[in-house]
Amino acid sequence: MQRRDFLKISAAGGAAAALEGCGNPDHQLIRFVPEEDLVPGLATWKPSICTQCPAGCGLIVRVMQGEAEVVRKGQLGLLKMGLAKKLEGNPAHPVNQGKLCPRGQAGLQVTYHPDRIKNPLARTGPRGSGQFQEITWDEALKQLISQLSALQASKSGQLAFVTNPLRGFRRNIVGNFTASFKNAQLVEFALFDGGVIRAANSASFGIDAPPTVDLNQSNYVISFGADFLGTWNSPVAQSNGYGHMRQGRPGQRGKFVQVEPRISQTGAVADEWIPAQPGTEGTLALSLAHVILRDKLRPAAAAGHAGSLIDGWSQGLPDYAPEKTEKQIGVPAATITRIAREAAATPPAVALIGDASTAQTNGLFNALAVNALNALLGGVGKPGGVLFSRAWIAQPAGSMGAEKNAAHSIQKLAEQIHSAPDAVKVLLLQNANPVFATPATWRVREALEKVPFIASFGSFIDETSALADLILPDHSPLESWLDDAPASGTTRAVASLAPPTMNPLHNTRSMPDVLLDAAYQLGGDPAKALPWKTYDEALKAAFTALYKEKGTKSAKDADEFWTKAQEQGGWWSAEENGVVPSGGKAAGAAAKKSAAEFDGAPGDFPFHFLPFASQLFYDGSLAHLPWMQEAPDPLSTVMWGTWIEINTQTAAKLGIQQGDLIEVASQHGKLQAPALVTPGIAPDVVAMPVGQGHENFTRYASGRGANPISILAPVTVSDTSSLAWAATRVKVSAVGRGKMVLFGGSMSEAPPELRHR
Repeated sequence: MQRRDFLKISAAGGAAAALEGCGNPDHQLIRFVPEEDLVPGLATWKPSICTQCPAGCGLIVRVMQGEAEVVRKGQLGLLKMGLAKKLEGNPAHPVNQGKLCPRGQAGLQVTYHPDRIKNPLARTGPRGSGQFQEITWDEALKQLISQLSALQASKSGQLAFVTNPLRGFRRNIVGNFTASFKNAQLVEFALFDGGVIRAANSASFGIDAPPTVDLNQSNYVISFGADFLGTWNSPVAQSNGYGHMRQGRPGQRGKFVQVEPRISQTGAVADEWIPAQPGTEGTLALSLAHVILRDKLRPAAAAGHAGSLIDGWSQGLPDYAPEKTEKQIGVPAATITRIAREAAATPPAVALIGDASTAQTNGLFNALAVNALNALLGGVGKPGGVLFSRAWIAQPAGSMGAEKNAAHSIQKLAEQIHSAPDAVKVLLLQNANPVFATPATWRVREALEKVPFIASFGSFIDETSALADLILPDHSPLESWLDDAPASGTTRAVASLAPPTMNPLHNTRSMPDVLLDAAYQLGGDPAKALPWKTYDEALKAAFTALYKEKGTKSAKDADEFWTKAQEQGGWWSAEENGVVPSGGKAAGAAAKKSAAEFDGAPGDFPFHFLPFASQLFYDGSLAHLPWMQEAPDPLSTVMWGTWIEINTQTAAKLGIQQGDLIEVASQHGKLQAPALVTPGIAPDVVAMPVGQGHENFTRYASGRGANPISILAPVTVSDTSSLAWAATRVKVSAVGRGKMVLFGGSMSEAPPELRHR
């Protein structure tokens, strides 16, 4: 047997064995066969951008020449091409500095996933049935242009574009395209959208952006619920900073206090874990501030505008004395006093807030209170405290600007459609799954079913794209031009850029290129809004504009700048130049509210229900990746499933043992999952990771586990449009014996498809 034939057989057999280990022996996988003359161990490393979460980390991709099985015009064949084999962090990128989390590593599987949509699809069965047939791109574009032309001619303003939050020039293209239609709606949707923190920072500091926390130089850190080492904000950048704070300064080790009702990945490494009552984080922050003011450790004026937003600040916050708040918060007055004095005496100190603390009905108040505490500690805009990135977004000549669109929430869009069925006649969908990630009582699915025409640019069929009439499959990120403007993680100005690292495996097209093509064919305002022929042409124009901003007019130098940006993964300033905080805008009534409101009477629903971002699936958008399914959760070690965390003493009172199937019910629904009994959660709280429970999301995620979002109350954070996903109360009951796969645990029982392993 020749070496080449042996490698082909080995590659195919290895792929089958690997997928058999995932529970399905007949999965198809794009296989990689090395060239005969390839020198083992040598590869080309190309820059790219991680799209697995909003952090915007830089990548380098290991690419090797080989052969891929591809389908072209219905024929299966081998194509010689460069194939991505491994993802790593880009050492030169300011955000992640060469590091990469497991979610980022799994991004490779998006490209090679066996359930990727390989050709344009047109719906053939009832809406939501998942029945589609393959069509050509000419046919697909003809359908899309026909629908958009009708809107353009009627000037009715009945277009909506629902997408995940966008940044950089990709956001410009989507925004400009949407804005070119009269009264069109651009809806940027994500469950963990960070909108509350941005609103609070705008009110306190005049900056509508998430923070960049300078943990490197901090000596004392108080986190109010933010899982900053796991999923919150920019976790890789924050992990780098935390490691330096703890071990990177000889003879100096910062202290870390975590306030949260359930131990997160971040809380597990804290010096001190404080399980405050849900919704009281803002009260605790102001109680700490009261001690600092009372003991004259810092002057009240140090908080500036952030303090002026809080009632009673100038009087020393008399209503927040620890002796008055300890019962409400559930934290002893002595502990509050000690932490306040420690933080004030150990500069630079920093406070941060996120996750469930900002997902209560009083989440904006909580964030404003922590901002005021931060300012009082002197930790805003200074080393070791909270800084703000200088976001860059290109606006070359001809750009209308994405901000022309009025941003609506998905809840308001659904309400609008229900009240007026003709409110939206054409809906475009990109990388958003609101049917899965919104409470059932918002009736998003029912609203979308009323829209006459839906076109999706997704690479996979999920609960929302299953409702589409037309699917125009996007390239994978490794096959696409990419750009980004990270909102946090560094105070250096960053414009990330990456050309494709490999040729497309399937008959797919880049979403921005499809919009540019559609705009050209439509003519009129869309063509004026998007004057570029291709996405890379638009990006080059943007980077040329960036270079001209630096004062150079030479076309040759601009071309060299463009080439260098492609080679290194973008452009970033040589020095730190973050935005300087200033006086913010008035926060309104939200600054005066302190008490959280919960859906469900305590007598009937005695437990606070706490969904949390999964370390592996994030908001559920990564549940289709088998590496994420088979990887053990860092704390629970659960694999291929979900669980409900319940306090050890509470479980004993209810007769619940580890692995028992328990039912959690709110006023809006119920679900079942195995119990994970743990002392690391407050007795009156039950918690559940978000991510599983998909009805329709490839073979790896469909029908696995339960979705905690489905039973949430339809309430929002006061004075925002963000879902208050931590404001629901539930009751708990034992149902029977459940199945839970633990990594090396004796109590685990594998699901049937995994028992052969």
